[in-house]
Amino acid sequence: MSTAKSEPIATRIARALAERIISGRIDAGERLRQDHIAEEFGASHVPVREAFRQLEAQGLVESEPRRGVRVTRLGPDEAQEIAEMRAVLEALALRHAAPHLTKAILDEAEEATKAGDRAPDVATWERENRRFHRLILTPCGMPRLLRSIDELHIASARFLFRGWHAEWESPTDRDHRAILVALRAGDVDGAAQRLSHHIRWSGKKPAGSPKRLVQAAR
Repeated sequence: MSTAKSEPIATRIARALAERIISGRIDAGERLRQDHIAEEFGASHVPVREAFRQLEAQGLVESEPRRGVRVTRLGPDEAQEIAEMRAVLEALALRHAAPHLTKAILDEAEEATKAGDRAPDVATWERENRRFHRLILTPCGMPRLLRSIDELHIASARFLFRGWHAEWESPTDRDHRAILVALRAGDVDGAAQRLSHHIRWSGKKPAGSPKRLVQAAR
């Protein structure tokens, strides 16, 4: 996630905390202490509180009366729910985006897939996977829909990082390639159906190796 110098301090704080929560460096259920965060970022409590509101809107934290703010926990059935929501919303976005997808966009999406195949770690793979999805969906021109999809991607990433340990084997993403083949051929229905199937697979509860976790999250 890049940070612009002109970005408001509250957004910078929210971005930094979101990265820590998604990667698991801040555990689910952990309390976020306003004083400590304000000191770390050299900020007053006002932007920290605004950062907390942004994180709460993304579903990453929750406010508890008289107890402050805690990182939300991941329930056992959430992966399935998130996958079902993503499958519907991303297919909708792709159908609206398809008429505006240029060769340049599809070429860049293919590069993102190749970069994911070469990823040396799960963080790099997750970033390239998200880049692929954003590239083929952003031309839909539906900002509210895209914001909802972004929030669901964040939740998906938390499940991915939670299950990952030290080993890493970069997967080959055949679904991404099949989606691109369909889009290049003008088969929008086929591309949308493949995308939905691709995402619904992520709702299956993976067990075992990090490779299976990544295959289920892609």
